Amino acid sequence: MPRRKFADEEVVMGRWPGSVLYYEVQVTSYDDRTHLYTVKYKDGTELQLKESDMRKLHENNTNRYNGEPDITEVNSSSQSILERQRIESERARERILERYSLHPRKEEKRTEEKYSEERIFETPKTVGKVCLKTKELEFGGKIGAFFMIFLLPGTVFYLLLMCTQKDPSVMNFPPPFPTFESLWETRVFGVFLLWFFLQALFYLLPIGKVVEGTPLLNGIKLGYRLNGFYAFILTAAAVGISLYFEVELYYLYDHFLQFAVSATVFSVVFSIYLYARSLKASEQELSAGGNSGNIIYDFLMGRELNPRIGNFDLKYFCELRPGLIGWVVINLAMLLTEMKVQHLNLPSLSMILVNSFQLLYVVDGLWNEEAILTTMDIIHEGFGFMLVFGDLVWVPFLYSLQAFYLVNHPNEISWPIASAIVALNILGHFIFRSSNSQKNLFRRNPKDSKVAHLKVIPTATGKNLLVSGWWGLVRHPNYLGDLIMALAWSLPCGFNHILPYFYVIYFTVLLIHREARDEHLCKKKYGLAWEKYCHRVPYRIFPYIY
Repeated sequence: MPRRKFADEEVVMGRWPGSVLYYEVQVTSYDDRTHLYTVKYKDGTELQLKESDMRKLHENNTNRYNGEPDITEVNSSSQSILERQRIESERARERILERYSLHPRKEEKRTEEKYSEERIFETPKTVGKVCLKTKELEFGGKIGAFFMIFLLPGTVFYLLLMCTQKDPSVMNFPPPFPTFESLWETRVFGVFLLWFFLQALFYLLPIGKVVEGTPLLNGIKLGYRLNGFYAFILTAAAVGISLYFEVELYYLYDHFLQFAVSATVFSVVFSIYLYARSLKASEQELSAGGNSGNIIYDFLMGRELNPRIGNFDLKYFCELRPGLIGWVVINLAMLLTEMKVQHLNLPSLSMILVNSFQLLYVVDGLWNEEAILTTMDIIHEGFGFMLVFGDLVWVPFLYSLQAFYLVNHPNEISWPIASAIVALNILGHFIFRSSNSQKNLFRRNPKDSKVAHLKVIPTATGKNLLVSGWWGLVRHPNYLGDLIMALAWSLPCGFNHILPYFYVIYFTVLLIHREARDEHLCKKKYGLAWEKYCHRVPYRIFPYIY
């Protein structure tokens, strides 16, 4: 085994990759297998260097950390030459930083984003970086993608049909298959289209501030108008006016399965359009996960990352508008229907809890709309059938499953039990919101007094990984809060059937799988820094458990 020349914590001169420039570095570790030293530059950048690229601190070096040669006595002629060398050294270093995307912490811009209420934004031009072919296929690859296209709608229809049964026990599988007339009605499809385009109209209103998203793979930042909360207010006003003129929301409950079928048909057609338009998209506009070359897999995952019609961002619109706001309207319809079906003067306490919890979640999401711009869906996932179906069908028709279940399967709970469930939901919401807010505030302004005290691990990309606060407890505290809330939403339905607990079961599986995907991506992106983070924060979602 070769004997190592430099010890841990030793300060030496390290050659910058791809150049002849040497800078002061501190040795942090040595890999006996690869014989590479991990070194840390003064600006926080960490790299791995060969021993041949390192020198003792007092050896005769061409350049020091500040770019000045290690020469104490020079004549005037030499000084001019050295000055030119210094300038060339600085220019070379800038080119290397750009080439390797190594942006030092002290050179990173710290200014907060500036907003403008009247700002008119355009889709930026892409730069030359292209999206490579997708090699690592998820969800079982091509065969798994094929079955998921049928499994997702099948799951929705099965659960909705079970909820309509007198005994919704899983032992009664399969439920009776409905007739075609009970699955499709053109008028219902027309109502769904009206809802979709009404939300599109609200999205186009020139109200709300415009912000830039995080840099995408091709280096650009897209502009987004944040007016989701205004869209919710306008929708609430429209629903209130409809109720004033005695429009029956019972129609939504009575044709619930038909609405789900209509949304599914629309999702399929919409996804076909997205795939077709992606064939004409440039390489820079494709997603890293849906560019495999297989039609079925790319149809599911989505080839284009952020498809837009002019300034209308199709993925961003669907993420927060038709499905999320529709979820609240469906819950309200179920609350009114329960009173009608069960002959109640007031809705049951269980129904009130479910409606209140989920209304709080939706309003909070729309109020903090900017947070979605840093999510995996926006910055990594392509916009294909999986996201389209999830946004337009899965969210509104399955996330409202507890309210739909309670219409025909009421569950009386006492005030002490209700109080305990409320406390559980408050706990989950507090963890979810405060952890997300901490992360987003740190990303916008690390010097803010609320987050400046947090400890970090610098990475070679110039970004920092939080290792204290919520993000020092577990790697995904927002997932933990989400799961606690999911349990609180299901508990008002009692324990007679497992059906209303589908959401918390599914959500647990989803977040564990998503955490594994995050882990894989972060390890590729941050390398050694991510390994250090995982050592500092060993628990993924549940403290001391997982």
